[in-house]
Amino acid sequence: MKTVFRNSLRVLLLTAVGMSFIFILSVMGFMDSLYYETYAGNLLDTARTLLPLMPDDVAAWFGELRNTSPYRFTFIQPDGQVIADSQIDAVENMENHRNRPEVVAALAGREGSVRRDSSSLGSQFIYAALPVYGPNGEITGVFRLSHLVPSFNQRVSSAALPFFLIATLVIIAACGVVFLFSLSLSRALNRLVRIAQAAAADPPAVGASVPITQNTREFMVVEGALRSMAAELSRRIGEARAEGGRLEAILNGMTEGVFAMDDRLMLHLANPQAREIFAIEGDVQPGSLSLLAATYSAELEGAANRVLKHGAPEELHVKFHIGGVQRHFRVFAAPFRAAGDKTAPEGVVMVLSDITRLMKLEQVRKDFVANVSHELRTPIQLVKGFSENLLESPPDDPDEIRHCIEIIQKNAQGMENLVNDLLALVSLEDEGNPRPGMEETDVSVLLEEAVGAVRFQAKNKDIAITVQCPAGLTAKLYGSFIIQAVINLLDNALKYSPAGSRVRAGAYVSGEELAIEVQDQGIGIPQEHLERIFERFYRVDRARSREAGGTGLGLSIVRHIALIHQGRVEVESHAGEGSLFRIVTPRGPLGQPDNKSTG
Repeated sequence: MKTVFRNSLRVLLLTAVGMSFIFILSVMGFMDSLYYETYAGNLLDTARTLLPLMPDDVAAWFGELRNTSPYRFTFIQPDGQVIADSQIDAVENMENHRNRPEVVAALAGREGSVRRDSSSLGSQFIYAALPVYGPNGEITGVFRLSHLVPSFNQRVSSAALPFFLIATLVIIAACGVVFLFSLSLSRALNRLVRIAQAAAADPPAVGASVPITQNTREFMVVEGALRSMAAELSRRIGEARAEGGRLEAILNGMTEGVFAMDDRLMLHLANPQAREIFAIEGDVQPGSLSLLAATYSAELEGAANRVLKHGAPEELHVKFHIGGVQRHFRVFAAPFRAAGDKTAPEGVVMVLSDITRLMKLEQVRKDFVANVSHELRTPIQLVKGFSENLLESPPDDPDEIRHCIEIIQKNAQGMENLVNDLLALVSLEDEGNPRPGMEETDVSVLLEEAVGAVRFQAKNKDIAITVQCPAGLTAKLYGSFIIQAVINLLDNALKYSPAGSRVRAGAYVSGEELAIEVQDQGIGIPQEHLERIFERFYRVDRARSREAGGTGLGLSIVRHIALIHQGRVEVESHAGEGSLFRIVTPRGPLGQPDNKSTG
């Protein structure tokens, strides 16, 4: 009966002997090739040396060299005809050499060499051919030099016996190594066989000594005992662990909360997100906590009971007050059964997706649409009404026509201002919108530019605007945005301040922050409105705001400009005492030391 030792010994011996012969033949082939290349290189060097010495009378020169040189010289015309040869007189009887490889290479302007049997002399020659160029650079012929080459076997025959003796010793040594390797492999397998047989015993007797006979087939025993016990078990354990690892990674990486429970609604699994939502400490041990005890939600418990009762998935929307904040969740509950089982569900899987942000965004969208519609309704109705009045008014009433046109122009301007503010607000809120880089800017220049933009409006109301800013105060800012924010604050100050009052625009550095202020002596803002004045379309006095031409977006734009500077906006105001708005941004590296202006 075959054994692993015999099989491995036979295969490895054949492999070692075969590889040895292949190595010997490869070495012989390489040496033969090297031998030829050396001869060919030497022959080409000789041809290059003799070519410049070749006279016009080639035939006579070849005749002189016939008895004095061991080389054979041949001159071939471009058409392949041989016109002179140092070994053959009757060159007219020689066949055309046009297609000889070395001649083809030379006629192509390259050096050529080849080894072959000479059909005219019956010997093996190495041929080296060089192109011969005329006065105008054209190839006028081929100069070929050849030499009889003794075979490689003849050259190495004297050293063959020692070489083969060494090769034989190498083969014997390889066979010895193969024998020892096969013997050690067989012994190791015999130990595995004894362990496998002991483990396969009933009851298992791991470590027991089991006698092995000469006819034991090692691989059959290993396959029958060791694989039957270990391979299937190992595969199943590996698959279970891999599946468990994948499931755990998926559940831990989900942003949704996941509960898995049995038919008694006792939790068997809760992923980290679910535990965070309901402040469940530590891992959930299977069967230790019910769904109701974990979530305190009768809605979730009712949904799980309905899924168990009807065996169909259910989706619902629930709200929880978590940490003092109301959060909205979309809940999907589905039954789970064993594969192919059509009976009642074994439990319920529940997935909770937090949609609080979506609900807020949806409410913002609804509020935004409602506010825009409300803001546009009145000016559109006025424009429509007065345009109809123009169509129906007699052409000889210029005062009435002028009044209608003024109303239309005022409301059209209000709608244009609203659209411009909406576009500015959208541009500021879009984080992907390209913006110019922040630059180190002289703050006083920004304030002067903003004041210059509203100076005409201030002059019409007889309101004086003063600028208070330390000389040389610089900061890294989006200059155009800061100008826009200050203009919005100054515009509000002028609209809600009485004639003859004063408005102050100033800037100073406090600690690590830059503050830009606009202060007026206007009507002020009641305390109950201060928290909401930066919301879009929020107005303290809607009628007065519309009369002044406001859009309800100016302060919201100011807040967004402060946010893109990683800063904030503050307000100090009391009804009837004026207002102070302050934009606070992080202080740049070149900011001035604390130097707040007063007055």
